Amino acid sequence: MIRPDDLEWCRNAIREGSYSFHAASKLLPADVRDAALALYAFCRVADDEVDFGANKPAAVLRLRDRLELAYAGRPKDAPADRAFASLIEDYEMPRALPEALLEGLAWDGMERRYASLSDLRAYSARVASAVGAMMCVLMGVRDPNALARACDLGVAMQLTNIARDVGEDARAGRLYLPTDWLDEAGIDVAAFLADPRPSPDIRRMVRRLLTEADRLYYRSEAGVKALPIAARPGIFAARHCYDAIGRKLARGGYDSVTCRAFTTRGQKMRLLGWSIMRAGVVSVLPQSPVIYARPLPEVAFLVEAAAHPVDAKAGWGDNLLAVLSQLEARDRDDDGLARGA
Repeated sequence: MIRPDDLEWCRNAIREGSYSFHAASKLLPADVRDAALALYAFCRVADDEVDFGANKPAAVLRLRDRLELAYAGRPKDAPADRAFASLIEDYEMPRALPEALLEGLAWDGMERRYASLSDLRAYSARVASAVGAMMCVLMGVRDPNALARACDLGVAMQLTNIARDVGEDARAGRLYLPTDWLDEAGIDVAAFLADPRPSPDIRRMVRRLLTEADRLYYRSEAGVKALPIAARPGIFAARHCYDAIGRKLARGGYDSVTCRAFTTRGQKMRLLGWSIMRAGVVSVLPQSPVIYARPLPEVAFLVEAAAHPVDAKAGWGDNLLAVLSQLEARDRDDDGLARGA
């Protein structure tokens, strides 16, 4: 069980750092809500340390060590870590799922760029769909079709985030737009990062991201009926709160360089009400055949890990080990440069 003081810390961390999820979590049943807040708090702390830390490779390697300790039953003495270790024990959380998140954060630490939309979906699978699959585990959902739709939702939400943050990321030297798209438009990456502007081509790229997100939001809805009845309004709320950001971008002409789209408290409250109503309608409708759509190729490994866990505490996968080895080499180089200076 999660310690009450650790759970309160997780609640506060999400309230301050993830407004959309905090709003949506209010509609989850209490047992799922508390576990979900603990999960999101751990993921949020990890993400922030990599995004905003001075040494990204070192931050990822510290997260590796924290996951190792959590799965050994000896978590770091911090609220988010202790709470996450409780989830591992209480829900037999397959290690492959937080490993996938760690790999995505490692890609961030390496400042990896993505050539194609498929590459971007692979990144989104790790940093977002992995969390969606873990949410399913918390709800006791292991059905492969439901997991595939949860992963669709994760990718859709991450693509919405990327579309919203094009300008903010560029000013921080980060790029998530597919580089093939920029090449096709004749846009030099270095020039764009040095002086990001909402040109017609960039706006079209934002629109393309949101079009793909819309397709996946639609697919994801078929999985809602496979979730526990009490959890359906909360998942609809998460879907609609993020989708509303994309719709606001569309109304602004897809300019996410000079402005950042967000939803107001009043809009979130209306979306929560709409989500409750939609969840009630879904409960009486027949199951959509879209539930049986094949998972995106980029998320299939997550579906398999959550649906058929072989050993929940198995060690690091080969792909992740290779990425972490590269990060360790980069971290050593950074330390050597710092000492030389």
